[in-house]
Amino acid sequence: MTYIGRFAPSPTGLLHFGSLLAALAGYLDARAHQGRWLLRIEDLDPPREHPDARLQIPQTLADFGLHWDDDILFQSDRLRHYQAALDQLHQQQRAYRCDCSRKQIQQRSGSTAYDGHCRQHPPANTTASAWRSITRGIDTAFDDGIQGPQRCHLSDGGDFVIKRKDGLFAYQLAVVVDDAFQQISHIVRGCDLLEETHRQLHLQQQLGFSSPHYSHIPVASNATGQKLSKQNLAQPLDNSRPVPQLIDALRFLGQQPPPELHDASLDELLSWATAHWQQAWVPRQPAIIWEP
Repeated sequence: MTYIGRFAPSPTGLLHFGSLLAALAGYLDARAHQGRWLLRIEDLDPPREHPDARLQIPQTLADFGLHWDDDILFQSDRLRHYQAALDQLHQQQRAYRCDCSRKQIQQRSGSTAYDGHCRQHPPANTTASAWRSITRGIDTAFDDGIQGPQRCHLSDGGDFVIKRKDGLFAYQLAVVVDDAFQQISHIVRGCDLLEETHRQLHLQQQLGFSSPHYSHIPVASNATGQKLSKQNLAQPLDNSRPVPQLIDALRFLGQQPPPELHDASLDELLSWATAHWQQAWVPRQPAIIWEP
């Protein structure tokens, strides 16, 4: 099987140290397996997008020596494919319309887990509605390459949204469609998406897609336990000094770069990192406190 990996950031902000960890781990795992590494920009939420991110993300990756294969895929160009997948699920009676608000769900069940109300009481066709995937009686399991065996009784969280009430496609549906389209075989990403994997496995099975092999690295968090993220105003990467930031990322990922690499060129550092990459050395924990 040909190894095809990917890095798929959303352009809601500039890349930061947490982004670098996911990009570097995925890049090194692909290159160490003589595989391909693709770049996808998940631009499905225009109101939340940073005005410079669409151009700055590829530029930052290039400045850090993380060069991707093939053209960049932009999700905003693929809306009809997501609609076709939704139509398939609807025709198979695996998805339904829902006009419930979060407040209504909370009032009915005392929980954020969806109670299936609209599955039994469909909204009028003229009502603005989201679409939900049916999870009743669904159990999922997979063996994560870093975190080990994972299991989930998916219906505990309720039927989940695959198209929002505002007409925007949800991450869960789009990512599954695009991973299948790009023939992604391996996904290396942060533990903040570990639980989401179960929903994606469910949709892959429903749509007749094969499932990639997943590996979830620890996320970098601050001293209060918050994940470094664009929402938490994580500092963007400094494109002018990639080597020290890459060395920090390698150490975070459990790799062991020797001291002399501090004076290495970018190409020398990435060549060493690829040749010595050991996914088994990545810490098996969901988060690690990181303070630059």
